Amino acid sequence: MPDDNNKENNVQHFLDLIKRSRKGKLKIYIGMSAGVGKTYRMLQEAHALLRNGVDVKIGYIETHQRKETEALLEGLPLIPRRTLFYKGKELEELDVPAVLALRPEIVVVDELAHTNIEGSKNEKRWQDVMDILDAGIHVISAVNIQHMESLNDEVKQITGIDMAERVPDSILQQADEVVNIDLTADELITRLKEGKIYTPDKIEIALQHFFQSEKILQLRELALKEVASQVERKIETEMPGINNYRQERFLACISSNHEIARKVIRKTARLAAYYNSKWFLLYVQTPREEGDKIGLAAQRHLINNFKLATELGAEVIRVRSSNIARGIFEVTGQKNITTICIGKPHINLLNVIMSTAVFNQLLNKLSASDIDIVILS
Repeated sequence: MPDDNNKENNVQHFLDLIKRSRKGKLKIYIGMSAGVGKTYRMLQEAHALLRNGVDVKIGYIETHQRKETEALLEGLPLIPRRTLFYKGKELEELDVPAVLALRPEIVVVDELAHTNIEGSKNEKRWQDVMDILDAGIHVISAVNIQHMESLNDEVKQITGIDMAERVPDSILQQADEVVNIDLTADELITRLKEGKIYTPDKIEIALQHFFQSEKILQLRELALKEVASQVERKIETEMPGINNYRQERFLACISSNHEIARKVIRKTARLAAYYNSKWFLLYVQTPREEGDKIGLAAQRHLINNFKLATELGAEVIRVRSSNIARGIFEVTGQKNITTICIGKPHINLLNVIMSTAVFNQLLNKLSASDIDIVILS
């Protein structure tokens, strides 16, 4: 008799294929900072599409009062924004129901990392874009490299700013096309001084802080690397087997140490994205960390880290064991892990692992199975 489970899996697989074929396509313009011309390029493309008879509409554009950008809005069909009152102020948001009702072939939605007003259906605009794509409508959007979730620590180190609005890397990985709008640091600073990015009263402050050559160069490098990785992922997806390196499977091991855990999660996500690989997050809960023994704050941090890892594409694994090394040992075998990622050595994790007899077994297994250990700073 046929296996009912296999039949069910085959049906689900076919339904997933149909759903993917009906889903809208996503094009993202990415840049190293504000002012490189992402919105300008999106509007230029909208005009070109309109001239070619494509039903394209503007869902949300942020011109930042830049005259050249505002001029390009002329002649483009706009979907009125949704007006909301929040804390006594009248604010405007992307009107997702209106987009879904009008069903244009393509909709332009700026500021992908934007946080929606409290009370909106979705917390973030990228979630609105996902809803629009699921409805079969194509989307053209834009984001700055500093808003990518897994780059948060690097961006903070470069700029000194902790970006509050962030986009999961999975959004960029799902994009059908990613276009980097690239300028040299000198070109960007010239645009700033000419008043093409900010109003005159903000220029000097910007030059003293964010718009410094060394910062711009580092952000530019991040943007170029991200787009290069995107191209490699696309090649591997569309032409499987063209790369001969092994199929990596990463395992990020975290403890209840919040700050180190977030860094391990983000860096492992970057590695997995680079190799276009599956990755897992492992938290081995010891008896000392059960229930309320680690405190409510630590529990909340753990839940937030699990959520972060999920948003960055990980499968979260939580196991109970009195022996951390044994817990890692078992999961590497179950999930066919090729690389284990742990944080910079710290007492909680490394000492516990090394004080167990199983650690030698773990090293032997890693050696025999060609599994690597990466210690992330």
